[in-house]
Amino acid sequence: MSEGHPERKPRRFPLQLDRVSAAPVAGGAARLSRDGREVLRPQAPLQHAAQERLRHTTPQGVGLDSLRVRARMVERLAAEGISHPGLLHAFGQVPRHQFVDSALVNQAYEDTSLPIGLGQTISKPSVVAAMIQMLCARPGLPVFHAARPGSEARPLGACLEIGTGCGYQAALLAHLARQVVSIERLRDLHLKARAQLDQLRQSLPGWPDVRLVYGDGMVGHAPQAPYDTIIAAAGGAALPQAWLDQLAPGGRLVAPVEDARGGQQVLSIVDRLPDGSLQHSRAGAVLFVPLKSGTT
Repeated sequence: MSEGHPERKPRRFPLQLDRVSAAPVAGGAARLSRDGREVLRPQAPLQHAAQERLRHTTPQGVGLDSLRVRARMVERLAAEGISHPGLLHAFGQVPRHQFVDSALVNQAYEDTSLPIGLGQTISKPSVVAAMIQMLCARPGLPVFHAARPGSEARPLGACLEIGTGCGYQAALLAHLARQVVSIERLRDLHLKARAQLDQLRQSLPGWPDVRLVYGDGMVGHAPQAPYDTIIAAAGGAALPQAWLDQLAPGGRLVAPVEDARGGQQVLSIVDRLPDGSLQHSRAGAVLFVPLKSGTT
């Protein structure tokens, strides 16, 4: 080569794309360059990128954050006789695993009660569902439907819960009530439930009215009385008179009480009739923590 034309070195970088070889792209035939080598495609097709995003945003498998897990729990409840559509919808919306300790999350959607600390438990989903469904069938409900258009979506009306616990049942009640007042006598559980419900509010827009009260559940909560529905998560030898006094006409109370004949707990159902009288009935046997007075 002459002195005026120095030898050119081969280009190493950057290379032209049609000169770079690569493996075939999945899902399609490899493109070839002029010399027969496969051409690198530095960007995945847009449809592949969209599929990848969908894979990461759609619940996969049976993880605790998957809607499929809750859906299976709802299916079990329906198979066991829970038929109220609003109640089944609530169970499908509220993530039970967020209300139990991290060591127990793998059992969150089983039909079992779980400890939540301080000698208290979160009740079995089937028991919670059965008690709430009883409230949804209160005799005074048709009258309230006629008086309050649209109230069929909130069959519990103004609801009082005795024993907030971890807050899971309060979250379910909130989907079916105009307002929920929930009382807890244990301060640590009251604060824990408040934190968990505040976290849930951030992920569920349009959160209904839930008021958490730290106090003695045996005296109810007179400032918001009367209540269309009252539900208790603890059982004693008898129903406190304060609960009965705060039950509105057409309202229903569901709570565990001790059966004097056998010593075990049964569900007590109390309806306040339009004339103000009380009608008592009983359902099946249950097992709840003891009802206690005072705060701690």
